[in-house]
Parts: sequence; structure tokens; C-alpha cells
Amino acid sequence: MHRIQELAALTVEQVAAGKSLTEALALQMAHAQGFSAQDRGALQDISFGVMRHWAELKKVLRQLVPNVLPVPILEHVLVVALYQLYYSRAASYAVVNEAVTLASTIAKGRFKGVVNGVLRNALRQRESLQQLVASDEEARFNHPQWWIDALRNNHPDSWQNILEADNGHPPMTLRVNLRRTNIDDYSQRLLGAGMHAERLDNQALILTEPVPVRELPGFAEGDVSVQDWGAQQAAARMDLADGMRVLDACAAPGGKTCHMLELAQLDLLALDIDAKRLSRVQENLDRLHLNATLATGNAVRTDEWWDGKPFDRILADVPCSASGVVRRHPDIRWLRRPDDFKTFAQQQARMLDALWPLLACGGKMLYATCSIYPEENQQQLSSFLAKRSDARCLTQEQLLPTQRHDGFYYAQLEKV
Repeated sequence: MHRIQELAALTVEQVAAGKSLTEALALQMAHAQGFSAQDRGALQDISFGVMRHWAELKKVLRQLVPNVLPVPILEHVLVVALYQLYYSRAASYAVVNEAVTLASTIAKGRFKGVVNGVLRNALRQRESLQQLVASDEEARFNHPQWWIDALRNNHPDSWQNILEADNGHPPMTLRVNLRRTNIDDYSQRLLGAGMHAERLDNQALILTEPVPVRELPGFAEGDVSVQDWGAQQAAARMDLADGMRVLDACAAPGGKTCHMLELAQLDLLALDIDAKRLSRVQENLDRLHLNATLATGNAVRTDEWWDGKPFDRILADVPCSASGVVRRHPDIRWLRRPDDFKTFAQQQARMLDALWPLLACGGKMLYATCSIYPEENQQQLSSFLAKRSDARCLTQEQLLPTQRHDGFYYAQLEKV
């Protein structure tokens, strides 16, 4: 266990230094030589769990150790062990003993006694420590205080529900490939495999219990994909028909690209600035037996990739704060800064201005974000419409995070 604790602590340390959790965890997984699938799963669960409870765990640590330890990795070893003590099924004695063993290999073992004492006190004083956490808003909700304040201001009736959703585990939602099967038949296949699911619409199912994707019936053959129900709303709002010329800007990893192609026969261009991420789009297309044209390019620099032929539909799934998908990426709340929203808004405005001329008269653009903040959504839309006399908004909707889906914003625009 102490090897898992060590790699989890290194993962957390890298996130604290500014790396994304996905990137940091991938780096440590590369060092997990000899790890079983169960060990790798434990490493991932602990790393994600610590990020979900970061403020709470730090509050407890500072109560037990008022001064920051001179060896940074020890701070993160303690945070990892505290998470295991409070939220994992691991035996308390094993967590403490393994953390002490790990501490004996750090800083020549000088803090072995400190680690032992802190963790035993964490167990003995758990009730009073929980009361301390409950009295501190940042620790209780496990979000930065500025984030909590912004949610309270922008969503006064639902800010606590959003925070609770952020701290939960995301559901495993499936999108049935209607080109190969239908939801009734696929639901029966799930039942035959011992899997139960709730039907959301004619294409989406939520599994009662998550499973590895390779265990899903027909996954390798392209019968089904994994995609959040909120993200599945994009293709449905595109108003697609066979034969349309469609641009999916910022297409990677390809979930929305493939969903559109499952709904209609399209001449679709999937664009992304990252060639490596674009390769994932191709992998998804191949698995689902779908076809699209892929191009690497910056959506703003249209002269470098556009052939001059207008598009009937454009999906502008723009870069954003990702504040609506925090439960899938719990590090986002700790990596973001208040000034980031202004930066994202500027990027979004440039992208809208660049892509709009590519839309045919009478065509429609879907402006999409996975954000729940108005600076990136309603305010962005208002600014765009104020300077574009040939644009009108047909629909707009803010989806807030719930147990069934993540947070998204969609605005359907028509060129008139």
C-alpha cells in the first residue's frame, strides 16, 4: 500500500504545482510497474478522492500540524493517508502503518514519528475535527471561497445543490448508436449481461453501477459509447438533416462529432488544434464505423484550413473554464483563478467572430460550453448579438449539474 500512497502523494503534489490531475496521474501510472488493475484503480480513486476533499483534508492537517512541514512530499503523504482513513475502505491500522513505512524512506526518516502521531490523532479526534470542518465554508463544501461566492451570486437558488453535485461521483451514461441498434434492444442486452440502467431518452441510458467500458455489450463493435447526458444534448440541438455540410470546431475527443454522424448522413469537418487529440477522434470514428474529414488547425485562423465553402451547421464547442464538469475533473476548482474567466471570454469572442462568416445564410450555429458562469455564456451571447445584425438567438439554456448530467450551456444561433 505504501507504494500506492507514494504515487498518489506525488500526483497530488504535481496538481498543487499546477498540473492537471489527468496529466499528473498519467505520469505516475507510468511508474506503477508491476501494479495490478486493482492497484491502478486504487491509485486513481485515491488521487481523485483527495482532490474532491482537498480543502477539508488541508483544514484537518493544519489543525493537527499548525506549521507546514519542511519536506513538501510529507504534507501530501499525510493528506493521502487522511483521505484513506476517512473515506476509503482500507483498514485504519494498515493505512497508518504503511504511511509510517513510507515516511521512513523520506528525509532519512526524521518525520516518521510525526506521521504516526498525526494520523493516530486524526482517528482519535475525528469528531471534533469534523465539527471544525463544518464551521468553515471552504472546507465544508471543498471549493475555493471565491468559487463559492461566485456561485452564490450567480445561482442564488441552487448554489448549494451545484456544490453537492460537484463533490459527487459522475454517473456512467451511455449513448446507444442508433445506426446499429435501438435503446430497447440494447437495454435487454445490458440486462442479459447483469447490468441495470435507467432510460433517459431514446438514445441515453444511465448505468446503476459503473463498469469497465470493455465489459459493455458491443462496445468494441461500436454499438454504444460513453457520454454524459448533458453533452449528448449538443447533437440534438444542431437540427441536422442528411446531406448537410457541418463544421465541428474543437472536435476532440470526438464524442459530439460521432453523435452528430449517428443522427444524420453529413459532410462533416472535425477540426482541432491538437493533432494528438485529433487522433482520438479518428479512433472513435473507426470504432463506430463512421466517416468524417479531420483537420488540424486553429479555429480562429480560418484562412489556414477553410476551403471557402460555407457550412450549413457549425458546432462551436469553445474552450471554457470547465466549471460544469468539476465532478469529473475535481482538480479544476483548485487550478482555476478568478481572472481565468476573462481570458476564456476573450478566446470565445475571437472564435465566434472568426467562425460566423463561415456559416451559410439561413444556417445555424450552436454555441456550447461546459461552464456554469454567465461571463462565458449569457454575457458572451449578449455581446455577440449586439455587434452582429445578421445573427439571432433561437434558443438558449443553462444546464446546471445534477445527478443525471454535468453542467452545460447551449445557445442556438441563426444567420439571417
